[in-house]
Amino acid sequence: MNRLLVAVFSIFIFSTASAGDGLVTKQSGFGASETLDRLEAVLKKKGITIFARVSHAGGAEGVGIELRPTELLIFGNPKLGSHFFTSNQTAGIDLPMKALAWEDADGQVWLTYNDPQYIADRHGIADRGEIVSKMTGALDKMTNAAIGEPAKQ
Repeated sequence: MNRLLVAVFSIFIFSTASAGDGLVTKQSGFGASETLDRLEAVLKKKGITIFARVSHAGGAEGVGIELRPTELLIFGNPKLGSHFFTSNQTAGIDLPMKALAWEDADGQVWLTYNDPQYIADRHGIADRGEIVSKMTGALDKMTNAAIGEPAKQ
């Protein structure tokens, strides 16, 4: 009986750890560039800083490698993100936030970003629940606007 309990518990722990990759991925109704254009516009409207935009497909093309549309937007709000750093400066490896718009082999475009709770957990930040909640809600709304999903009431 004890062996069975240990085996079941071990499977549960392994499944939970390996299932959570910390990524939020949403299907977009637009092309990769347009999806990021839309996200960038929403972010700017909210006063969020845009640090960089990177075309991975453009970089790959420059060295003769064919890559489907793949673009990265790096952005942040120091009023929120800096609180993570005061808890654990290693969060700086994951912040500012990033959003990746990419096209799969079937031509479907996706928008992927890091879950703020995952970042907090990764860096052992347990004292910023309100900040995590604000970041999570804001990212959900702004990325929904970028992919063309109607706002939730």
